[in-house]
Amino acid sequence: MRRRGSDFGWLWSAYAVSTYGTWLAFGAFPLIAVRVLDSSAFAVSLLEAAGLAVAAVLAVPLGPWVAYRPKLPVMVATDLVRFAALASVAAAYALGVLSYGQLLVVAVVCGTAGITFTAASGAYLKSLVRGDRLLAANGRFEATSWAATAAGPPLGGALVGLLGPVVTITADAVSHLLSALAVRRIRVGDTAAPRVPAGSSRAADLGVGWLFVRRDPVLWRLFLNSVLVGGLIMATAPLLAVLLLGEYRWRPGSTGWSSASPRSAACSAHD
Repeated sequence: MRRRGSDFGWLWSAYAVSTYGTWLAFGAFPLIAVRVLDSSAFAVSLLEAAGLAVAAVLAVPLGPWVAYRPKLPVMVATDLVRFAALASVAAAYALGVLSYGQLLVVAVVCGTAGITFTAASGAYLKSLVRGDRLLAANGRFEATSWAATAAGPPLGGALVGLLGPVVTITADAVSHLLSALAVRRIRVGDTAAPRVPAGSSRAADLGVGWLFVRRDPVLWRLFLNSVLVGGLIMATAPLLAVLLLGEYRWRPGSTGWSSASPRSAACSAHD
């Protein structure tokens, strides 16, 4: 039991450090797109939406792929992928060769890797924590997520104002490297679902899963709540960045604080 408690601590630490790193750099991509690449409002909106939209589409086949593989190597791999992608942005920015296309590709890669990491960590958590403690464990992860959502953007905005966007992107990259190192410290045995029998359809299995969520009133309301809250929080972020950074010429630090204020209120209301 002591071993499992220690391993849960490492898993939670990995999730926390990568989540805080992600939200710390929340406004860095729009800032670079507006200030460095002189991108339009449509381009900034596409940059913010593409990563999550493409990742959501890729999550459909990635779900079964994660289920049939050991979860710890998947988490380490996705952390290292995000580290490499974000480090490439910091390097290109420093060398003066950063392009909008690279930002777009990195946004898609990081979004997909983030969803994959979350799926793998959630599945592994079920095997790591006893059923009677699973609710408390999930609550700790959820509280960490919303705390990072509220605190990360203003802290990141202040950091950008002091040291520039490359610093927050570098911090985000390092956070995923630290997350991978934390996952590597976990020693409790890994889990993988049994392979699909020959002739069985993964598409049919996915359909059954979606139908199960749709027919369960509690799960369906939670799903809609998550989509609506997340969508409303994210929808105005790119346009706000273009307005404040471009037209009004606000400083990056001020932009981070202003964009975080409604998000903090939304998080409090959601909780």
